[in-house]
Amino acid sequence: MELRDIKLLAEKIRGNVSRVIVGKEDIIDLSLICIITGGHMLLEDVPGTGKTVFARALAASVDCSFRRIQFTPDLLPSDVTGINFYNQKENEFTFRAGPVFSNILLADEINRATPRTQSAMLECMEERQVTIDGETRLLSVPFLVIATQNPVEIQGTFPLPEAQLDRFLIKTSMGYPDSKAEIDILKRFKEHNPLAGLSAVVSSQDIAEAYKIYSRVRVSEDVFVYIAKIAEASRKHSGVHLGISPRGSQALLKTVQVKALLDGRSFATPDDVKAMAVPVLAHRIIPSGLSGQNINAGEKIIKDILAHTEVPLE
Repeated sequence: MELRDIKLLAEKIRGNVSRVIVGKEDIIDLSLICIITGGHMLLEDVPGTGKTVFARALAASVDCSFRRIQFTPDLLPSDVTGINFYNQKENEFTFRAGPVFSNILLADEINRATPRTQSAMLECMEERQVTIDGETRLLSVPFLVIATQNPVEIQGTFPLPEAQLDRFLIKTSMGYPDSKAEIDILKRFKEHNPLAGLSAVVSSQDIAEAYKIYSRVRVSEDVFVYIAKIAEASRKHSGVHLGISPRGSQALLKTVQVKALLDGRSFATPDDVKAMAVPVLAHRIIPSGLSGQNINAGEKIIKDILAHTEVPLE
């Protein structure tokens, strides 16, 4: 596979998902960036905006395994990762794999699970492995977690800790459709669910190959400096308690490289950085004072930093 083939691969997936999802090309592109870089995606929005349907459409477009976990307060860590149980027939302990042993995992309403269960996802998402009873098992490649949460309802929910939020490459929301898109949705779902007829258009091997080569995208010294300046500005901003970590700036670099490929280029530009800064960085900072109570505070701060950071001229 060559770099230019990644754009063709993305176009196939985008076109297939668009048969189900209406007017959300930007969200589809963000998910493509996640799956190519091996990152994870957090969709935060009110119920009924199509988060679960979107995740299923993406999974159906790739010939790989898909599992779904409905997170609830009584969900145990072993329900996520798997468990060793005593098999009386074989007279020995046998491992029963949990849902994380799949290529695409939908973690529905992840903030409804207890912190103990949420922490079971940390090793899976970051290390791509699971350790149970002292034995480490590697997860499949690709491995993508698409998690959803409702930002409005707080009863019976457990906010995600900063350490777990940092594991998500991108955080975004579906948003309500405009009038034209809503009419298209009504017509499309009037007689049948188009998701039922969706078939895979790329293989998991295609994704694995794209994962190996996307980092070849050229990044100039100016772009490196621009990313570093944004990260540094977040640590000095008056409205920020905790700024962007080096992991955050590395995440931004990865997404910038794939963004360039999706636009048909083999080199990254400052415009790519500006386009990816909010979905990659906004959830990684902790606003200070009362601003921290605003769910959009991080987004406003990143936009403010972009507005006051000098853009390199290439």
